[in-house]
Amino acid sequence: MKIISLKDRPEHLMTLAKWHHAEWSYLNPERSFEARVEEMQCDLRGDVIPTTFVAERDGELLGSASMLAEDMSTHPELTPWLASVFVAPAHRKQGIGSVLVKRIMDHACDNGVKKLYLYTPDQEQLYAGLGWQILSREPYNGTPVTIMSVEFN
Repeated sequence: MKIISLKDRPEHLMTLAKWHHAEWSYLNPERSFEARVEEMQCDLRGDVIPTTFVAERDGELLGSASMLAEDMSTHPELTPWLASVFVAPAHRKQGIGSVLVKRIMDHACDNGVKKLYLYTPDQEQLYAGLGWQILSREPYNGTPVTIMSVEFN
């Protein structure tokens, strides 16, 4: 398995946008698929933020993880965010999500980020196992979520 920047694999953008929209559109119902694609195109510039890394095996797209400046409209004071951690259903339970999260954490640390945030409706245990701490539990657009953070020295 290889972890590669989306900027180096732009052919995966539309597949990722479809996966992400199908998985999380309920958390941001006002965001259209077209808006998601437009936002994700910014990841192709090669900036520190936003950025997306993809997991591939033999050219097959397995999943993704991103670092964004903003991810929760109710917490604009928190930045940056780990977001869009997604593994294709056929490839789950193999540690791919953890590898992608660690790659984003390394990217953040390497680029001077002191603290990274995320929110999750259902993967609190995964992130806790990777060193993330709970900040709060609260509803977001009608869904209970856990907000977590990790600090870098």
